Amino acid sequence: MENIISQNNGKVRTVVRLLSGPKERKYLGRYVVEGTRMVREIPDKDLDSIFMTQAYVDKTMNEDFRIRNLVEKAVLRSRCYIVTEPIIRKMSDTRHPQGIIATVNTKNYTVDELLQEGGSTPMFIVLERLQDPGNMGTIIRTAEAAGATGILISYDSVDIYSPKVVRATMGSIFRMKFANTFDIIGDLTKMKNAGIRLYGMHLNGSSIYETDLRQPAAFLIGNEGAGLTNEVSRQVDSLLKIPMKGEVESLNAAASATVIMYETMRQRYADKYNM
Repeated sequence: MENIISQNNGKVRTVVRLLSGPKERKYLGRYVVEGTRMVREIPDKDLDSIFMTQAYVDKTMNEDFRIRNLVEKAVLRSRCYIVTEPIIRKMSDTRHPQGIIATVNTKNYTVDELLQEGGSTPMFIVLERLQDPGNMGTIIRTAEAAGATGILISYDSVDIYSPKVVRATMGSIFRMKFANTFDIIGDLTKMKNAGIRLYGMHLNGSSIYETDLRQPAAFLIGNEGAGLTNEVSRQVDSLLKIPMKGEVESLNAAASATVIMYETMRQRYADKYNM
């Protein structure tokens, strides 16, 4: 392990750059993960570097086999560093850093690759101009839990590798497949040509409980305030809504995505999961 004692060290500055914005993360091809729970879930092949304080090493290394395994791999690659407490605070996006930070290699699929993963009845989530990091992270996490095939994300949405999104995924970012797109209309056309039915979430749509969702499907969810653009809305085959009582007009994007994904899961696998 290499010891770093200067806050001006190039490797420290790189981590700070990765926290600064999506352009730096895209340019460097890496993002930052903090804390024992998240670092523990990093796939070996995606790990870039690990930074730890000596106090963290003394407390955790002998107690956590998974962390020790990742550290050993980082050491073999000469990518493991011991840093001071002030440095770990400088490299952290949280108020109380736990003493371990990792950088992880980014990944991005194409819509063609997502379609190859779908099997006979794929379920996709399409996000257009989603801006809230909490919504994005929760949708990624729920998509994994509900067995979604993949997520298509428009280029003007919040960066999936931002620290807040990464934390909100609770590790699902390492396992969920997603594609960022600069041509959402073209990629939606590819989905339709592959036999995927496109559903747009809209207050004037049909009830999700009265719609057969057992066929290949993609659910389109738009901006938190404005919804789907007219251009994207024209691509959908059907509009869907989530019935609501009381005076509530709509749910937030993450809640809507959760309801529709689990209703799809219920319809497709009711017998298997006793739903």
